This record gives sequence, C-alpha cells and structure tokens, in this order.
Amino acid sequence: MRKALRWLLSLVVLIGTMTATGAAAGAATAAEPDIKDRILAIPGMSLIEEKPYSGYRYFVLNFTQPVDHANPYSRATFQQRITLLHKDVDRPTVMYTSGYSVSTTPSRTEPTQIVDGNQVSVEYRFFAPSRPTPADWSKDDIWQAASDQHAIFQALKPVYTKNWLTTGASKGGMTATYYKRFYPRDMDGVVSYVAPNDVVNNEDSAYDRFFRTVGTKECRDKLEGVQREALVRRDSLEKKYQEYATANGYTFTTVGTLDKAYEAVVLDYVWGFWQYHLLADCPTIPADAAHATDQAIWDSVDTISGFSFYTDQGLSPYTAYYYQAGTQLGSPTIKQPWLGKLSRYGYQPPRNFVPRDIPMRFQPWAMRDVDTWVKHHADHMLYVYGQNDPWGAERFSLGAGAHDSYVYTVAGGNHGSKVALLAADQKASATASILRWAGLSGAPVKPQASFDAKLDAAPLDREPALRP
Repeated sequence: MRKALRWLLSLVVLIGTMTATGAAAGAATAAEPDIKDRILAIPGMSLIEEKPYSGYRYFVLNFTQPVDHANPYSRATFQQRITLLHKDVDRPTVMYTSGYSVSTTPSRTEPTQIVDGNQVSVEYRFFAPSRPTPADWSKDDIWQAASDQHAIFQALKPVYTKNWLTTGASKGGMTATYYKRFYPRDMDGVVSYVAPNDVVNNEDSAYDRFFRTVGTKECRDKLEGVQREALVRRDSLEKKYQEYATANGYTFTTVGTLDKAYEAVVLDYVWGFWQYHLLADCPTIPADAAHATDQAIWDSVDTISGFSFYTDQGLSPYTAYYYQAGTQLGSPTIKQPWLGKLSRYGYQPPRNFVPRDIPMRFQPWAMRDVDTWVKHHADHMLYVYGQNDPWGAERFSLGAGAHDSYVYTVAGGNHGSKVALLAADQKASATASILRWAGLSGAPVKPQASFDAKLDAAPLDREPALRP
C-alpha cells in the first residue's frame, strides 16, 4: 500500500513538474521578441516600411554594406535595399534577386511557393537607390555582389535557421550562380532560370544558329520582313520617332544620335519577339510588311522592342547592367544577314549605352572562371531554360564534376520558362530536388503553398530586349 502511495505521489510530482515546465515554456514563447524587433536588432538593418499581407509579414529594409568587401573596414558604405516576406522562422528561406532593382510589392518566386517559405529579395548594387555616393563603378562586379548576398545571409541566418535556397531568373539566375561559385557553402540549393552564360564574348555563332532554326520559317520570314521594312522606311519612321521623342522629352546623349537609337530598337525586334512571345503569337505580326502602313510597322516594333528604351531616360535605370555587360558579363552580337546592307551600325556594344564619363574595361577571365567552376563543382544546382528563348543559345552546362545538379528545357518555352511548364516527369523531378534541398524531402512532390493570384502573378513590367 505504501509502495502504491509513493508511486502515486511521484506521479503527481512528475505531472506537476511537467505542467510547470510547460507553463514556463509557454511563457518563454510568449515573451519571445516580435520578428520585426529581431530583424531590426541586426547590426546595419533599418526599416523603410512594413506593408500588411494576409498570412505574412512584409518588410522593406535597408542593410548597410561596404562599398568594397575586400576592404570592409573602410568608412565607404551604402544602403542596400532588401525586402523580407516573412512566413515563419521554422520554414525554409529563399534568397532572390532579379539582378536589377527590387520591387517593393509583396511577391513570391516559384521556389518560395514550392517550399512554402520565407523570401529575402535583394536589390543589386548600383541600381538606384542602392548606389554608393560617389559611385566607384569598378565595384560593380560579380564578386562584390555575391559578397553583398553573403553578408545578408550571415546577418539573417541566426533568425532563419532552416535551409536556404537562392534563385533568380535571367540576370538574376546568373547572379544566383555567381553567388554559389564564390560562397559555395552558404546556400543549400540554387534554382536558376533562363540564365545566359557568355563564356567567350567575341564568339557568338550559337546565337546565329539559333535564329536560323527557331520557330517556323513562316514566322521567321514575317519577323524579318517587318525588321527590314523598318530600316527601308528609316527616313519616314525616324520623323515619327523625333515627334515621339519631342512630345515625351526624350533625348539621345548616351547613345549619340536618334539614328543610332532608332536602329538599336529595330535590331532588337526579332530577338525581342522570341524572348517575350511564343510561336502562337506569330499571327500578331504583319504578314505582308512591304504593303503594311507606316503605323503598322511602328506599332509592331514599338510593342516588341520599345522605342523609348534607347533614349537617355530609358537607358538610365540600366546603366549598372550595361556597365557589367561591358566589363564582365559579355553581350551577344548576331549577324542578321537578312538585313543586307540596311544596317549602319550592327549590334552596338554596351559601351554605347553607358555614359562616357564612366570608364569601362572588359575582363575576359570572369565568365571563363564561373563556367569552369559550374562544370566541375556544381552541387545542388538546377537550371531551367526555354527552347525558343534566345538567351538559352549560350547556357550553363554540367560536366563530370557536377553533383546532384540538373539542366531542364521547357519545350517551346520563352524567357518566362519555369519548373511548372516542364514536362510532367521533369517537373516532378525538379520539384523533388527543390524540396530535398530545402530540407523537406519527406514532403509530397507538389507545391506546398496554394497559388496566390497577387503574390504569384507574373511581373507586369517587361524587360527590354538584349538584356537578360
């Protein structure tokens, strides 16, 4: 009897202890600081604004970065804008960059939706307002940008302790690759979309082969016909261009002349169609260009290439991109033989699109280094390309040294290709890889978050042709 009583008293004490411990734990949980307070406690982090969004916390932030990561103790710093879509510290986190400015409207990338995680979006250095003053343009390079991402990761990892992925499309996909190359231990996986890989800048025959076979001959003939006609009618259409520029206050100091800007827009036309459109869109192209009105030719070129882009006002937001294209990334040059002698300038180099007071010198070793590293050391890296996207003509490929890494192609896809558009078996395999790298390998092979029409909508702003 006494033994039974002692057992009963022990059980009461144990239950009491567990209850007290649970209550203490609950109190500790309740006392944990708000996520905003935790983020703002990070040295160098400051709040620009918080925007409400159901199911998330969304912050627009500034993070103090050194202008030169090779000299971090210098007093030269700048404020880099980032956004944080907070889901839960117990979910994986996706670091995203477009390679350009960051949007301050809440959104999710495809990997963020798949893993149902948090998302940190990073504005690329030297894109306004994340530009040092004064601007030392020599610090606008791929290693410095990768070091920006590394610093942000180190700052946030103590808060978001689960697995991290990095992602981006086009220049953002390139940026994700460069980050992995320079800081291979930071990210648990890379999902790179439609990322060009211009290893040898002066050798662009892959693009010429692409344009000889893309789509159908009927569609190629229609596009080439409009492009030729736009140059045949240069005089009359340039008068229209001048009226358009005057009405909108556009100038042409950077590119040099209205004539150079006009031809640059026209030469982007065929490339721009395949970058942003599908074969099914070919019926929208004037079928008989030689007999089309000036307005029909103008409208088609303006819709696809955009007559505002090569103005000073159109180029200014992308100075940092063209600087990188002319110093490290490289840029494509295609021959377009169907134009004959109608072209006066050919594909103009990035130097023509950067103000002359910014010095530029090309570094041919930069892309060779990255390409070699990816071939021999890629680990947990996934690339998605579009079959009909010109930027995929020169792409990343994997060598014998790659591990758990993959390259997929969307049949008939353009520059908006993604995992969801892959063939069913490839989609399942790619999704399983993303979940595995995110530490969710036990989860079913399907997106973990339901589609949100606002968060997951395609970007409304169209990138101009001839920038990835």
